[in-house]
Amino acid sequence: MSRRPLTAVLAVALASAASGLLADEIPNRPEALKYPAFTYTPPSAKDYRATLKSGPVVYIAEDHELPLVSIVVNIKGGTYLDPAGKEGLAELAGYLLARGGTKSMSAEDLEEELAFLAANLNSSYGPDRGVVSLNLLKKDVDRGLQLLREVLTEPRFQEDKLKLRKDQLLLDMKKRNDDSGNIEARERGFLETGEAFYTNRYTTKASIDAITREDLVAFHRRYVAPTNFSLAVAGDLDRATMLKKLDALFTGWPVSGAEAAPSVPKPEHKIPKGVFLVDKDVNQGRVSVILPGLLWSDPDFFPANVMTDILGAGGFTSRITNRVRSDEGLAYDARANFRGGNWYRGTLVAAFQSKVRTCSYATQIVFEEMQKMKAFGADPKTSASDEDELKTSKNSFIETLPRRFQTKAQAMGVLLEEELIGRYKLVPDYYATYRANMEKVTAADVKRAADKLLTTGSAAVLVVGKKDDLLNPDPKHQVKFEDLGVGKVVELPLRDPLTMKPISPGTAK
Repeated sequence: MSRRPLTAVLAVALASAASGLLADEIPNRPEALKYPAFTYTPPSAKDYRATLKSGPVVYIAEDHELPLVSIVVNIKGGTYLDPAGKEGLAELAGYLLARGGTKSMSAEDLEEELAFLAANLNSSYGPDRGVVSLNLLKKDVDRGLQLLREVLTEPRFQEDKLKLRKDQLLLDMKKRNDDSGNIEARERGFLETGEAFYTNRYTTKASIDAITREDLVAFHRRYVAPTNFSLAVAGDLDRATMLKKLDALFTGWPVSGAEAAPSVPKPEHKIPKGVFLVDKDVNQGRVSVILPGLLWSDPDFFPANVMTDILGAGGFTSRITNRVRSDEGLAYDARANFRGGNWYRGTLVAAFQSKVRTCSYATQIVFEEMQKMKAFGADPKTSASDEDELKTSKNSFIETLPRRFQTKAQAMGVLLEEELIGRYKLVPDYYATYRANMEKVTAADVKRAADKLLTTGSAAVLVVGKKDDLLNPDPKHQVKFEDLGVGKVVELPLRDPLTMKPISPGTAK
């Protein structure tokens, strides 16, 4: 007779015992399951923050799980620093910092050594900051820091790499009108902050052609210096040792004449009321309903997030998605998004794609759902379901908070972001009190945020699609854009992709 291994016998016995012990504790239905209370304490900035001798603030954390080190250098400044007529300067400088070689190494030699080290070195400039990041093995940290210093202090801005990047940008420009999504995003920016605002000063063929290598060198000398740096560092490191290395990295900065980057500009623009149409021959129209938002420091910031989540940012559980997508079948993706502004007030945008002739009807549904939010919690007939939505939304925000801090590198990045936008100076306990602030949001708070933000009568409605069909809607619904109550339809001109000038003048309809 065969004999079962002792380990197998023990396993079966233990499993049987466990099942016997737990049988009475297992509920009959999933909703009867009970979970321990959710607890989570976000990392505190003061536990990771340090100031280097040369001035930059650094957030640094040890993480010995893998033999890797991540270094991110934020550079204050952004594309708002571009001089008139040379739009694209910051973007080109940022792209080529890590890709255009250094004084001692050609771009090709630098790329080859990084590949040998299995290291990732990247750089860029966006609207409100520059970023240089380095990820590499622990054993190569010293060499990596040498390369990082060369990139930051002595970039070559190799001419052939500059020309290649200009050619790539020119090719991208030519495609600007190919995708209706690009047109929508561009025109939405103009409506939100105005054509003169820096985020809407697009590169053109003329501006890219006007940028020289000398311009890149001057931009670098002026703004890329410890005066404008802040860092996030995480990985298999010793904190004290790494801080000494970082001090050495920025000591004796060889670039003279650097200055502190000015603050990010604020728009002097009011979102216009009306329906704004861009004629594009596509079967699927795109619609954005644009409303002014809030600063993240506004007392209604948390209620506004919850309100928008219930309205349209919460995926399949949100109201706009349910009405426009599930109930009416008018769009695959219908949503709302709220952006609390850090430098200036953000926006609240509801957006969807639908067949061109049903766009006006779907927009009316979005307006209806916005109006219903103003009665949130106040109608006895719906107050119970409103409370369920409120609970679901708040739990979602609270329970997904840890995702922002899943790794030490992510956590340091979040803390660095808070440093950059200055939130900790005004709200030093933002994340420490995040859960409490979210939990205390009431139905009345949500209603107040809806009353404040969902002013549909003064919305800007941007529509991109075939004009003749947009203005001749599906007869089953008999809804026209003029019926929305925001004014007449104004046609916006399509723009020349290389000059960004109107191809034809807009006309009122």
